[in-house]
Amino acid sequence: MGVTVDVRQVYKYPFEQVVASFLRKYPNPMDKNVISVKIVEEKRDASTGIIYRKRIAVCQNVVPEILRKVSILKVPSIQLEEESWLNPQERNMAIRSHCLTWTQYASMKEESVFRESMENPNWTEFIQRGRISITGAGFLNYILETFASTFLRQGAQKGIRIMEMLLKEQCGAPLAE
Repeated sequence: MGVTVDVRQVYKYPFEQVVASFLRKYPNPMDKNVISVKIVEEKRDASTGIIYRKRIAVCQNVVPEILRKVSILKVPSIQLEEESWLNPQERNMAIRSHCLTWTQYASMKEESVFRESMENPNWTEFIQRGRISITGAGFLNYILETFASTFLRQGAQKGIRIMEMLLKEQCGAPLAE
């Protein structure tokens, strides 16, 4: 079956500041679920100027304790892989991430874009689509997808709040129209 969550946000800050804050967002005391983030690959294409990064995030297992009675869900942490392509000339960054844990039972993928806003070139638009589908858990598929959908929505909103806080701390008040 699967669940999809779409998010759109306009940050009233320039693209460069938003991307810099995004890359420094975790770990953060506002979200203790993210334990660590490590860059495992980074390279710049000399001809296009595009910067490619691959990062691995280690997060606490947030599956409710009652569901962890199922042995496959009883792990202390979850790993996520994030790849990003930053194009400074065109002022956009594409991001793809997916879960490396439970791949035989679940698929969690997110695709995101930061880009210069059409409303104002000093603002940055963020668009994200997350999709989770769970298979092989029998009657638990629906329960786990429902939990995952709620967690994805709440996580996206928390991520936006963290970004707004970081931007305000590092750059001051948002830019007006």
